[in-house]
Amino acid sequence: MEKRRKATPEDGVLTRIGQAIMLHRAGDREEARNRLSALWHEIGPQGDAFHRCTLAHYMADTQDDPRDELDWDLRALEAAEGFVTERPEGPGTAPAESAVADGPGPRHPLVALRAFFPSLHLNIAADYAALDRPADARAQLRRARASVNALADGEYRQGLRDAIDRLQLRIDGAAGHAS
Repeated sequence: MEKRRKATPEDGVLTRIGQAIMLHRAGDREEARNRLSALWHEIGPQGDAFHRCTLAHYMADTQDDPRDELDWDLRALEAAEGFVTERPEGPGTAPAESAVADGPGPRHPLVALRAFFPSLHLNIAADYAALDRPADARAQLRRARASVNALADGEYRQGLRDAIDRLQLRIDGAAGHAS
């Protein structure tokens, strides 16, 4: 048990992401976006997938333009998908199924990234709906529904199901009004 605690020290990157999220929720969208942007450049394209996914997921929420929001949500999905589907190479690496990320940074449970999928697909569906792309939105909603079923029962799962249903109704209502 002691070995596990040493392998997962407090994560300064996640703390900084959390601080930016608090700024955004307090109404300082621009400062949150600036801090997340600086952190994105610091992490870099080869940075920890969990960090990149988390940061991009929240960076999307700070965007003013729906196209930019979609770009960031797609980056978050790309980071998550790349992590869960690719097997790191080299000595001492573990297969993706082992539920840890390889690399110099902290190790993160694979389940944490998998728990992002329903929310990521839901956000992308909302982005497509905002961009008046209902077919793409519906495709993402199908992926959100499929991935939410893999989650454990609880408030998070039910909240996502409710949000998926609300967005589906909104898209279907918009399509009905467009006729």
